[in-house]
Amino acid sequence: MTSDRLTFALEAGLDLPQEGPVLVLGAPGDAVLDALPQDRCTLVQPSFPDHAALARHGWDMAQAPEGPFAAALVFVPRARELAEARIAQACAAAKGGLVIVDGQKTDGVESLLRAVRDRVPLLGQVSKAHGRVFWFAATDAFADWARGPVQLANGMWTAPGSFSADGEDPGTTLLLAALPAKLGATVADLGAGWGALAAGVIPRETIGALHLVEADQAALDCARRNIPDPRVQFHWADATTWTPPALLDAVVMNPPFHTGRAADPGLGQAFIAAAARVLKPSGQLWLVANRHLPYESTLAERFRTVEEVAGDTRFKILHATRPAR
Repeated sequence: MTSDRLTFALEAGLDLPQEGPVLVLGAPGDAVLDALPQDRCTLVQPSFPDHAALARHGWDMAQAPEGPFAAALVFVPRARELAEARIAQACAAAKGGLVIVDGQKTDGVESLLRAVRDRVPLLGQVSKAHGRVFWFAATDAFADWARGPVQLANGMWTAPGSFSADGEDPGTTLLLAALPAKLGATVADLGAGWGALAAGVIPRETIGALHLVEADQAALDCARRNIPDPRVQFHWADATTWTPPALLDAVVMNPPFHTGRAADPGLGQAFIAAAARVLKPSGQLWLVANRHLPYESTLAERFRTVEEVAGDTRFKILHATRPAR
């Protein structure tokens, strides 16, 4: 659970406006928000698991800010470009109001504070629980931090903060080279991102339906632009709990393995379990993983046949068939 730095800041001198709506950008699903007036708050969270968790706790959720707001609270994400973009978004949504920033030191809040302080005076700051909260008056001084989707040289669109936003990562390239020409009629890409893997899958023979499952709304919006094919269906969902309309012939994936900055092999293992659950008895899984990740035992538990079919010093391509129910 995230710390209650915001409560501490309010006790230490942060004055939240007594009236008017409050925008909250990027709150984690386990964020401590007890200090906020829930009836006046609108939360924007593009990560589906966090969005769903906050909605279950009764918060008013929105896809995008519709201001104006009296104040805006920004939770600092790991990606610096995304953090800057959220500050610009907060300033635009709360013109004439207050912008509050809450972040962990491990997510770069200290360097972000220095960058903000170089442009505008701070109204206050507090440090607590390996993080910091600081606040300042909304201003146009961060207009150049506003960032949206970017089109790469190859024509593909990516979003700030999305995985491999500067182009197709080497693991995906290696997996595409190992895939057979025929994968079956119904295929899913779990954790599809902005569609780099799916774009290489859709031209293959026999594909009748390709499901792209992605938790990051911004990345999925880019995938919609990158793969305008009627056979593709886009799902803003948690890949570990998503259920297809019918069992699938194949799953391809380059699963994430980080929770924040910490490596978390359990996340990729949950993706493997999800793949076994959504595949037909004759279905097959193709995945790429960093070589050090311990996925083989989970694959052996969930599938009857597992083999490494390609790889290099950094990555391994694993092929698993006949999921065990």
